[in-house]
Amino acid sequence: MTEEVLLQGCLQRKPAAQRELYERFSPKMLSVCYRYGHNREDAEDMLQEGFIKVFSQIHTFENRGALEGWIRRIMVHTCINILKKNKKFNESVDLIHATTLHVREESIPSIMQAKEVVECIRLLPVGYKTVLNLYAIEGFSHREIGEMLDIEESTSRSQYTRAKAMLEDILIKKKILLPKPLPLAATGGR
Repeated sequence: MTEEVLLQGCLQRKPAAQRELYERFSPKMLSVCYRYGHNREDAEDMLQEGFIKVFSQIHTFENRGALEGWIRRIMVHTCINILKKNKKFNESVDLIHATTLHVREESIPSIMQAKEVVECIRLLPVGYKTVLNLYAIEGFSHREIGEMLDIEESTSRSQYTRAKAMLEDILIKKKILLPKPLPLAATGGR
């Protein structure tokens, strides 16, 4: 079934078209939801709620971009709304631990596809994980993230920086990423 036929069927609320749309996009969208959910059950709940919104808002799709991208945006917003509603986004790291984080300049997103890295991202506190996903994976700006999450743009930047540092620490501890050698000046030139 072509995407156009699929869209027309969904607009006419045909169960076969809706089922096909769900089966075609649910695996990818579950992985999106999984990045925001606390566990698979949360992700599946987010997915279901997201597809309810997809089917109720399908008439607003204007064919200006990819259908998959439009569905992904709905899923991301659904996940964020669920986190905000359940106040899970407010979870953060203890300030004691936050002061021990070492900020690093290298970016992690180039290796985001590795399953091990995604699992390590899931270990981050919800606030860090959410900002990291929105910025590094979904491509939202810190201003957009701030508006979405009702936080300051600077808070988004700070959460992202801390998330990257904490993720790098986790990756090093799990031996997925090698620690960076200290610069010669820091070691006394030895």
